[in-house]
Parts: sequence; structure tokens; C-alpha cells
Amino acid sequence: MAEYNFKDIEKKWQAYWENNQTFLAKVNPDKPKFYSLDMFPYPSGAGLHVGHPLGYIASDIVSRFKKLKGYNVLHPMGYDSFGLPAEQYAIQTGQHPAITTEQNITRYTEQLKNIGFAFDWSKEVRTSNPDYYKWTQWIFMQLFNSYYDQDADKALSIDSLISRFEKEGNANVKAVCDDETPKFTAEEWNAYSEKEKQEMLLKYRLTFLAETTVNWCAALGTVLSNDEVKDGFSERGGHPVERKKMMQWSMRITAYADRLLKGLEKIDWSEPIKEMQRNWIGKSIGADVVFQVKDSDQTIKVFTTRVDTIYGVTYLALAPESDLAAALITEDQREKAEAYIEVAKNRSERERMSDVKTISGAFTGSYAINPFNGEEIQVWVADYVLAGYGTGAVMAVPAHDERDYNFAKHFDLEIRQVIDGSMEDGSFPGKGGLIINSGFISNLYMRDAMAKAIEFLEEKGIGKGKIQYRMRDAIFTRQRYWGEPLPVYFKDGLPYLVEEKDLPLVLPEVDKYLPTEDGEPPLARAKDWNYKTPEGEFPLERSTMPGWAGSSWYFFRYTDPKNETAFADKAKTDYWGAVDLYIGGSEHATGHLLYSRFWTKFLYDIGVVSIDEPFQKMINQGMIQGRSNFVYRVKGTNQFVSKGLKDQYDTFEMHVDVNIVYNDQLNLDKFKAWRPDLADAEFILEDGKYICGAEVEKMSKSKYNVVNPDDIIERYGADTLRLYEMFLGPLEQFKPWNTNGIDGVFKFLRKLWNLYHSNSGEFQVPDAEPSKEEYKALHKAIKKMEEDMASFSFNTSVSSFMICVNELTALKSNKRKILEPLALLVSPYAPHITEELWSLLGHESSITEATFPAFDESYLKESAFEYPVMINGKMRAKLNLDLSLSKEEIEKAALADETVQKWLEGKAPKKMIVVPGKIVNVVL
Repeated sequence: MAEYNFKDIEKKWQAYWENNQTFLAKVNPDKPKFYSLDMFPYPSGAGLHVGHPLGYIASDIVSRFKKLKGYNVLHPMGYDSFGLPAEQYAIQTGQHPAITTEQNITRYTEQLKNIGFAFDWSKEVRTSNPDYYKWTQWIFMQLFNSYYDQDADKALSIDSLISRFEKEGNANVKAVCDDETPKFTAEEWNAYSEKEKQEMLLKYRLTFLAETTVNWCAALGTVLSNDEVKDGFSERGGHPVERKKMMQWSMRITAYADRLLKGLEKIDWSEPIKEMQRNWIGKSIGADVVFQVKDSDQTIKVFTTRVDTIYGVTYLALAPESDLAAALITEDQREKAEAYIEVAKNRSERERMSDVKTISGAFTGSYAINPFNGEEIQVWVADYVLAGYGTGAVMAVPAHDERDYNFAKHFDLEIRQVIDGSMEDGSFPGKGGLIINSGFISNLYMRDAMAKAIEFLEEKGIGKGKIQYRMRDAIFTRQRYWGEPLPVYFKDGLPYLVEEKDLPLVLPEVDKYLPTEDGEPPLARAKDWNYKTPEGEFPLERSTMPGWAGSSWYFFRYTDPKNETAFADKAKTDYWGAVDLYIGGSEHATGHLLYSRFWTKFLYDIGVVSIDEPFQKMINQGMIQGRSNFVYRVKGTNQFVSKGLKDQYDTFEMHVDVNIVYNDQLNLDKFKAWRPDLADAEFILEDGKYICGAEVEKMSKSKYNVVNPDDIIERYGADTLRLYEMFLGPLEQFKPWNTNGIDGVFKFLRKLWNLYHSNSGEFQVPDAEPSKEEYKALHKAIKKMEEDMASFSFNTSVSSFMICVNELTALKSNKRKILEPLALLVSPYAPHITEELWSLLGHESSITEATFPAFDESYLKESAFEYPVMINGKMRAKLNLDLSLSKEEIEKAALADETVQKWLEGKAPKKMIVVPGKIVNVVL
């Protein structure tokens, strides 16, 4: 029999696809489009492990299926190639990050091609390529030259804002801008100096420079985002992180907060991901309230969602980072308060928000006046208050807020109830309760009390109703080398954009990739990092863009990656539109996925794209976890005891490389060769074998449980890898990698191959008419795959293929009318073997050019049914009868049956109940 030689077959068809550009995608208005996309990878030095391709295989199956269904499919791949690991490696070795990045990309591309993905490689993008980041810089410039007009509810040109300022000032301009932006008239604006105008415009621009409290990591020499910090340390490397103020570029994503919330209603994402974004954006409806500090001209502005509880305020709490906190400390409280602030402000925001058990704070010594009742209330500093949310100050109502209650209890502060209800179990929010002990808003319910309180605030000029968001403006700079240079230079201390004709602003060479001795970013080491203008030479920005910049728009560039005159041709972005299927990890919910939506909405506002949501359907694949193996070393020796005998010895557990273990059995020779210290290892075996322990853990090099797809492909082939990863379980679930079942998948492919070949090894597929049973087996599988593709249930499709092939093997089926559609059916999952079989079937073109087989319901309709015959409630016989028979005919056939006659014992039935296609019931 002709052997299934997967190595030759896979090499042959991978070369064919590349040479014939089989998956090249072009605009074709005559075909419906399908845009299938994976979150592109960061090309690390370690290459791919078997967990990485999971989502890629799923999207590839859908892409190939859609192509067979007549869709024009765009399925590209590229690399998110700016990033911290390459820079860290450059710092250690002195090698330019571009060199290691190129090496890593070459390795990744080779691995991806070996798995047989239907990627259109002509569309490849790399975020670190100047031809690409030229347009990332261009988008930054458009943001800098735009502001958000609240009347138009969209971004508009900064030039239109300047025109309004020149004519009417800013009193009637409803635009998103910095807090405390002053009001000015047209006359005042026109009298401003150039510097004053630029400073004012920075308060409106969608990307702007401002002093911000950031997470500074000295060891990494950069600012980190909140999701890159855990418990006061960097997630990468575990370095200490401190909170400090720095001048940073930010993007005014908060301008789009409401649209980002509303947009979630029209996209097909999982509810948990939507909820993560809703919580991150954190819309709150409430009011600003201004408290006067006693014996001072200072005021404290507080944002509250419960202004109806203002009579219950017994203290104010300020964030430790607040400038006001330091200013309000009195001499008698200075030592304690300043010591507290020093410790508290360096705890990360994430840590402070999640740690609800630790209660800490310090009294400033100052008092504020409640504007509603004139009472004096203490002003405290507390680390549960965050500087970046609201105003960095809270009015504490201990009776009706749990954190305020715990704080007040801890520091013995007054707790005053202002909502009717029981306080036996501590504080209660009382959102439906009646307001009490609250002056003119007493005896009102929450909504009415809030409205009346806000009316009072606005009437007295001491506050106003307001919508607040938890989400902050996004910091857009890193003090690193390996990132996009910002297209900005500085004149008189203010930022200006470089000319568009000078893009891309290319990363300069530097002697070291470390910050300078005085803490300046690495670009400060570059020679002549200046921008020449007719007015002179000015310093360029030394920080670079964050890692998420290039990934916030790459899905548009894939549609037109080689365009030198635009970020993408609008006719192409219009045709391909939103990504129809996006597959990637849920860990990006509040990072990449949010920033991509923000940039898409901005690009829509300025008219360069026609969609305002980038990803219509998204699936978050689960993680393939590692399956670790262990050996058991007898303490103080080089003896290793098999798992079943370990309890008889004093041992300790040791991770072992899973690649020298098969079905939990250790390869002894490979173990001895694994490390020099194990060369003389001795073994205590059970039944002549060394059996290892096993445990499911995260796949990592330190646990020696990383499985390289290259090794699986070498042993079993890419089609086996693809099928097996899908067979492991539902795509969204976490599942352990376990090669114990991979042989079954490989055997399935050999069985599939054998269907097309005679026992003597000849390819044998006659044109004879198949039996009804053969058609039934095939069409059951077609129906199941159609259903599974609609629900993305890839694992159950693999099972249905196996069932189908087993049934056809039992039927000795080898007819063309069965095996030709079968090859098409399996081809999205196992493209190499099916391309070969398609070619052997006599087709000159690729199987990808064919049409998916149509399901025919008639083949699944049964013509006969095996009726259970019940006599006095007990089943006594079974009758196989034609389904076309009438009730009378079924009754007649039942009474004529020998077995039934035996049980009747010559008696006439009192009653007969016949349900066609279900049952015959005889009552004696």
C-alpha cells in the first residue's frame, strides 16, 4: 500500500501555495468578502511553542472554509516587532534590536509556514519597519492636530478651533479639554503671544504633553502602564516601581469614553470582555462639589455619585499623590502625615484598589467646610483615594459606603446616618431609601434628592452636575529606544510637529541602549537628534511611542501594506471593512482592544476610514497549558525512583524535560544525556519502566514543559498537529497539552489516506454509484461541519470526521462521489493531505479553488423504523417496518408477528395504540 508520506506531501504543497500565491487576496466587488485575523505575535527569541498556534489554526480553518463557500478571503499575518524584550537583549549584548528582531521574525515565519497556514504573506507588516511606522507617526500627527467637539460628538481639526477662538473666544465652545481650562474672549485670544496660544491649544489637542503621575521603573528605565505593574513591581522582570510625576505625552481617549461604551452594543464579542471594558471605562453620573478649606483660600473639589448623602459627610480624604494633601498638612501633623504619604504614594494603583483589608491614613490637621450645612470636617490622606480618578479627593459618608465605614471605624471618626434603614450590619448604600437628617433634601428619595442638591450647587456656584469616567487618558510615551520616534520637536519649550514630508522620522543610532547618566531616554545619546527648520535647529522628542501604538491600526494597513502615499487606500479599507473574525487572548481586553477601538473611531471621524468599530466578531481562545513531568530523586544520591515506588524512599520531586518522556515513560538514555550531572544516574524501575509524575501547569522554559511544534511536525506532520490542537477541546477553554492522544489523530489521517488506496497500494477511486449508507455517512459529516463552523465548535468537527471515516472504512467505500466531497470537507483542518488526494483525484487546480459540498437532507431521512412493541406496558418485540405505512397497516403487521402472537396467547387485544415512527402499544 502507498504509504502516507506526510513529510514529502507537506513540503510539496507548502511550496505550491507559495509559488502560486494561492492565498493572495485582491479586491473583488463580485464576491462577498471575509476578513479573518489573528492578533499578530511579538517575535520573541524562543520561537513558537504548541500553545501559540491554537488561535491561528482556528482562524485558518474558518478562512479556508469561507473560501470554499465562495468568499473573497483576506487572511494576513505580520509582527508586532517593537518591544521591551528585544531592547533588554540589546542592553545585555550591545546588539542592535533590529538584528535580533529580524532573526526572530525569520524563525517565526519558518515555523508558521511549516504549519501550513493560508496566510497572504504579501500583506505582511512589521511595526518596527520605517515604511510602517511612518504611518503610525502620521496618525499621531492627526491626533495632535485635532480636538473633540462635544456638540458635533466627533474629532474636528484644531484649525477650526483656532478660528472659533479668534472670533468668539472659548466661552461657548463645548469641547473636551483639561480641567480648570480658563475662559477667554476673542480679544484676549488674539492678544496672546504665540507661546500662550500653543500652551492653550495643548489643553484641547487629542494628543498632548502634560505633567502626569506615572509608574516609573528605574531598572527598566521607563514608564509602565497600570496593567504592567503588579504589587509595586514590574510584571516583566519583577523590578521595583515607584509613582512619580513626569512630563508625558498622553492621548485623550476619555473624549471617546461614551462612544466606546455605546459601540459595545453593536459588536459580537463575548459578554465578559465587554463587561471588562465597561468596568474599565467606568461611567459615573454625579456632581462636582467644592469644599472651602477653613482659614484658607484653598478649596477641595470632590466628584461624587451620591450628592444626596452630603449631609452624612464626616471627613474628606485626599490621594497621597495630591499636591493639595502636602499643602494642607499643619505643623503638628507634619511628621506623621509626610511619612505616610511617602510610603502610600509608591503603592501601585492596582494594589491600592484591590487591597480592601489594609486600612491606613493620616490626618492633615486641616478642616474643610461642608457647603450645605457649614459644618467643619477633618481632611485626611488615604491611599484608597486615587489621584487619577475624579478629582483625587472624596467626600466620605461612612454610614453609606463600606470603605468609608471601615476607615471611620479604624480611626474613630463620626458615622452619621442620612438614609432611612438599619445599620446593624454596618454601612449600607440605601439607593432606594428615604433621605433623612439632611436639611432641605430630607424626606426625598435618591433621584429627587440628587436633582435638588445639584440645583443648589449650581445656583450657589459651588459645584455642578457631571458625568465622570474611571478610565484615564492613555500615557503615550516610553523612555526607551526600541519604539516609534515621536514626530515632535521643541521650540521655546513647546512641542511642534515635524513636516509630513520628513516622515518617517527614523530611529537614530546610539552607542548604548540605556538611559543617560542623568536619566534622559536613550535617544538623548544620539548625535544630532535635532530637527532643522528655516528658523534654526531644535531638539527632537527623546521618548518613543508605547508598545500599543503600532498594534492600534495594523488591521487597516494589511489591506494596502505597500502604499507609500497613504496609510491605506480608502477604496481598499472600504471593501475589506471591519475584521469579520478576530481571534486573540482576553488579556488584551483593556489594552490593545480598547486602544484599537479608540483609534478606529478617530480615523472614522477624520474621514480616512468608513467604519468606527475594527472587529465585528471576536473569539478569545483559551490557553494550552503545559503538562509537566517529574522524576523522583532519592535524597543525597543520584538514584531516581519510579513514581509508583517513590513512597518507599525519601525523595524530592524534580521537573524533567517533557521531550524525553513519552506517555509518562522516561527515556533513560536521553535523561542521562540531558545534563552532565545525570550521566551516571541510576534508576529504580517498576515493571522494567521508569514512570514519571505529571501535573498541568503554565507552559514555561523553567518547568521544562515547553513543546516545540517543530518536534511534533517532524514526528507526525503539520496536519496531525492542526487536527490535534482542535481535538483537545473547545477553543475558548483552557486545556493541557498531552501527546498521549496524538497517535489516534495520526492514525485517523492514515485511515483517511487508505480510503483512497487499494490494499496493493494503488490509488483506486472508481466512478461507481455509492450506496445509501455511504451517502448517509458523508452527509451526516457535512451537516455536522456546517453546524460546527457556525458555532466555532472545531473539536466536535474532528470527532465527526473520525466517525465518518470509520463508517466509510467499514462500508469499504472508495467511490468518487463520496471521497471527493470528503477531501473537501476535511481540507480546512488538514490541508496538505487533502491537497494531495485532490490532485490524485485528477484535479489540476488547488483544492482551495473548489466549492464546499452541499448538504442533502434526503440522505439522512430513514425509510424504515424499528418499532418497540409494548404488551401491557412491557416491551415484548421489535418490528422493522417501512415508515410509509399507515396506522392500520402497522397494527396489522404487529398482530401478524410470531413473537407478538406468542405473547397474545390467542387473546384479542382490548386496545391498540400506534404512534407512527415511535411505538406500538397493545393492551390485553
